[in-house]
Amino acid sequence: MSENTFVPLYQQIKDDIKSAIEHGKYKPKEQIPTEPELSAEYSVSRVTVRRAVEELCSEGYLIKQQGRGTFVSTPRIHRKFSVSNQAVSFTKICEEYGMTAGARVLERKIVPVREDEKAFWSCGDDVLLLYIQRVRTADGQPVFLENLFMLYDEFKSLMQADWENKSAFDLIASVSGCRVATTERRTIEAVRATAEQSSLLSVPVGEALLHLNCYFVDRDGRPLCIGRQYYIGGRFMMEV
Repeated sequence: MSENTFVPLYQQIKDDIKSAIEHGKYKPKEQIPTEPELSAEYSVSRVTVRRAVEELCSEGYLIKQQGRGTFVSTPRIHRKFSVSNQAVSFTKICEEYGMTAGARVLERKIVPVREDEKAFWSCGDDVLLLYIQRVRTADGQPVFLENLFMLYDEFKSLMQADWENKSAFDLIASVSGCRVATTERRTIEAVRATAEQSSLLSVPVGEALLHLNCYFVDRDGRPLCIGRQYYIGGRFMMEV
C-alpha cells in the first residue's frame, strides 16, 4: 500500500479486494483471508483492514458469518420493472439467477384495514386482512423482509397454510384461482434498518434498505394483495 497518496489506506485495501472479487480472484461464497492475514499482506493495522472489510460488507460484496469468517457474497439480485408493471415473483427471479429462493415465516395474524388498503379493495372499516411476515432468502442469505396483506374472508385458509419456502404468488393462486399479474401502483423509498429489521435481516442498525410498496392485481385488474417489503440495498438492485 502506498502512503504517498491522498487515498486513505483502508480505501486502497477496499478497492483492491473489490477488484479481486470483480475479476474472479475471490469467487462467490469463497472465504477471503482473515483480518490478521490481510493485515500482514498489506502491512497495515487490523483496524485499517477491518474498516475496509466492513464497508465491503455494507455494500454487499462480502458477508460475515458468525464463527466461520468473511465470505464473498452471491451476485446481487437484479429486479427490472417494466413499463407494463408486470409482476415477477421472487422465486422466479432467483431461478433466473440459478439460486434457490427460501422463506422463513415470522408472523401470521388478522389485522384491521388501513386507509390506503380500503381504497385498494374498495371496502369499509369493518374488513379484516390476513397479514403474513417472512424473511426471504436466496441460497440461504437474507435478501428482504416481506409483509403481505390480503382479504381475510377470501384467503382465511392461508392462515394455516405452509408458507415456509413457498412462492406467495403460487399460494394466492391456489386459493383464488387467479395469479398476480401486474402492480396497480408501487412506491420505492430509501430507509434505514431499525433495530428489529437489522436483527431479522442480519444487517447493522442503520443499514440502507429499499422500502417497496406494491399493490398487486390479476390480469383483469382485480385486487389480490399488497406487499410492503424491505430489501437489503447491498443484495438487491432495482431498475425502474
